[in-house]
Amino acid sequence: MTNSPEPASTGPRRSGDRLLHVALALFGIGLLAVIGIFVTPIVSDGEPGLWLYGLAMLAPVGFLLALIFALWSGRRAR
Repeated sequence: MTNSPEPASTGPRRSGDRLLHVALALFGIGLLAVIGIFVTPIVSDGEPGLWLYGLAMLAPVGFLLALIFALWSGRRAR
């Protein structure tokens, strides 16, 4: 017999956890696009493309989804 503790089971994932992962991914892509907007004129003499500005709009969308997740999970805990 060993004295090792039982491995902690993660249990089934809640559907709200997926919302947090999506929110973090969108926010990260948006931040990378914002960095790309500032780096493009430094690296080349051209202006950033319109698609880069569109991707930058994913940062506030991800932020709002993360806020929704925080409010939803806080309410669920009560």
